[in-house]
Amino acid sequence: MEKKVWVHKASSFDEVSEFETRYYLSMSSSERLVTIQYLRELAFKLRKKRAHGEGRKRLRRIIKVIQ
Repeated sequence: MEKKVWVHKASSFDEVSEFETRYYLSMSSSERLVTIQYLRELAFKLRKKRAHGEGRKRLRRIIKVIQ
């Protein structure tokens, strides 16, 4: 997935929060799903490099306990 890079300069954390809310609400639901999947895959790759996948194993244990 190819993403454009852009920058939004804000003067406060509240302003950033409002901007992000407006940005994600302006996207269609399918665009939001594609974005979250991209971010999940990116996070998994970064964690795998850092901890050799141990973060994902912890999540699976939690799911097994809940079930």
